[in-house]
Amino acid sequence: MYKDAKILVVDDNEEILIAIEMLLSNHFGKIHTTRNPNTIPSILSKELFDVIILDMNYNAGVSTGNEGIYWMNEILKVDSEAIVVFITAYGDFELAVKAIREGGTDFIQKPWDDEKFITTIENAYKLRKSKCEIINLRQKQQHLNENISQQFPDIIGESNEIRDVFKTINKVAKTDANILILGENGTGKELIAREIHRKSNRSNEVFVNLDVSALPDSLFESELFGYVKGAFTDAKIDKPGRIELASKGTLFLDEIGNLSFTAQSKLLTVLQNREISRLGANYKIPIDIRLICATNKSIHQMVSEEKFREDLLYRINTIQIDVPPLRSRLDDIPLLISYFKKKYEDKYQKNSCVIDKAVFKKLSNYNWPGNIRELQHIIEKAVILCDNESLQEKDFWFGISDTNKLKDTLDLSENEKRIIIRAIEQNKGNYSIAAKDLGISRKTLYNKLKKYDLE
Repeated sequence: MYKDAKILVVDDNEEILIAIEMLLSNHFGKIHTTRNPNTIPSILSKELFDVIILDMNYNAGVSTGNEGIYWMNEILKVDSEAIVVFITAYGDFELAVKAIREGGTDFIQKPWDDEKFITTIENAYKLRKSKCEIINLRQKQQHLNENISQQFPDIIGESNEIRDVFKTINKVAKTDANILILGENGTGKELIAREIHRKSNRSNEVFVNLDVSALPDSLFESELFGYVKGAFTDAKIDKPGRIELASKGTLFLDEIGNLSFTAQSKLLTVLQNREISRLGANYKIPIDIRLICATNKSIHQMVSEEKFREDLLYRINTIQIDVPPLRSRLDDIPLLISYFKKKYEDKYQKNSCVIDKAVFKKLSNYNWPGNIRELQHIIEKAVILCDNESLQEKDFWFGISDTNKLKDTLDLSENEKRIIIRAIEQNKGNYSIAAKDLGISRKTLYNKLKKYDLE
């Protein structure tokens, strides 16, 4: 028996409906019948069906089959992947071919053979499932293709602080427990989430990420829950949301602390009911995801200040992982430097450079407000600008982070130095473009670099 199968039967003959319902009820989970085809739009607005058995003629004396084809087209407007099996007392080969050419799946003639009838509906149901699986795979593949250019390295580190994180990951990965990852910007929260997924029982399924801080409330529902064609002005096609895409896999919601109260309430409802409804649709879709959330905000304080729902925090925070900032794991800096140096030497086709010992001291004494992300950018700039066989202390600029630590000053030389550093940073070390942005010649820029000991 196909317990999950949902069948809709539309026929103007009450006896036919009763007979079909009795025949199919022992083989399929839900049988919904209606005598009036005009009720089809209303029925489909609330629920989609795996197979729709549709009479071809409804008015007395009519045998063209055009009524059934009309209603099939109306059904396909609501569900483009609908499986329609026609049924008629006036069946012949030509009418069957016409119905299938118009988009029907199969054809049953009254009176029918019970065994053949059941086999036809079973095959139609299997076709529906196959089509849905193919669509789901395509949608997941599209999501993967959109992110294929991104590289997600392993978590680098051997310090006690990062080892504690590894231990927690290994303990929770195989469970389906919801995870909340806390940590400052640039500490690698998404890498932690991906590592949990990689070690989980869902590792062969898709990992879907969404930065909710970048979404206004008006886009939150459509992005997370999806929508059906016609749900709003620009909804030209059906589109699944991130939750559907993550089915059987992992959904990672980054910057969860930025959600508005309205969005928090909607997310809580989904997590409680384990089902979603696309925008513009009244039917429910069950969800099967592993949820991982992250934020750089003090979310427990937000709860005490009534800025974040306490009941939602309980839902997303079965296990909490605190990612240490880089300043708390300075022992990992040599490993991180070596990793990023090799990465950017390969990327920019640069010869391998030896790192001067003074560099490690300089980088270990820095506070790292931007954490690993800041270190990564600094190493990238140093590799790009390196003209020698070794990376010297002077090759590592903290740029804006450094200059922001200086007190406000009206000193022209100091401000000029800040602006030059910022221009070079923004142009990724390209002196020609930096000079152009500054409104000076490249030669003048070199002179100023020498003047301020920024070479």
